[in-house]
Amino acid sequence: MASATRTNRVNRTPTPGRHPSAAAALWRSSVGKKAVMAVSGLLMLAYLVAHMLGNLKVFFGPDDLNGYAHWLRTIGQPLLHFGWFLWLARAVLLAAVVAHGVAAYQLSRRDLKARPQQYVHRRRRASYATRTMRWGGVILGLFIVWHILDLTTLTVNPAAEEGRPYQNIVASFSTWYGGGIYLLAVLALGLHVRHGFWSAAQTLGVNNPRRDRVLKFAANALALLLTVGFASVPVAVMTGLVR
Repeated sequence: MASATRTNRVNRTPTPGRHPSAAAALWRSSVGKKAVMAVSGLLMLAYLVAHMLGNLKVFFGPDDLNGYAHWLRTIGQPLLHFGWFLWLARAVLLAAVVAHGVAAYQLSRRDLKARPQQYVHRRRRASYATRTMRWGGVILGLFIVWHILDLTTLTVNPAAEEGRPYQNIVASFSTWYGGGIYLLAVLALGLHVRHGFWSAAQTLGVNNPRRDRVLKFAANALALLLTVGFASVPVAVMTGLVR
């Protein structure tokens, strides 16, 4: 009896009469993982649009951008203490990034295991969209770490000044590597959004033959808007328009 119990624990076989929760069952399914990717992706997309609009305040001078950054820390007062809203938003965003990345990795592993060996030899290259999403996700994941170290913790910023984001942006993008890394990530982001928005629409069942053209246009427009909007800041610094 004890041996059977130990074997049961090692193999993690479910106890008779007990079933996984609906949430656990959904997460284990490919459909559930795709839904998690879609919802978390749309959440991150909303953040990116707001973040881009905030970044564009750099063109109105240091007072506007620094004032905006200070205002973000006062949202929710007096109910929330200074800076609490920003940390709550970061926590939600981090959860979305982790859920998105884990679901993408597990789906990729599941897809590779499901492919017959002959199919792998017959089609050595994955589709353009698949390769873009996978490598774009890796590039963006690495960039998030760099971006935090550069403009949040100010660890790698060459002339960091606490509480002065305008000056920190100029200091970062004044270096060839700071601007170069950012522009590479922005290009990866644009491609990722273009394919990801369309995939999310399909996963959530929003698309149909009548809406496909509109959704594809929206995906392209969002990707272009974010690419141009985010890229304009380092380009302006590197060309001396913002200093």
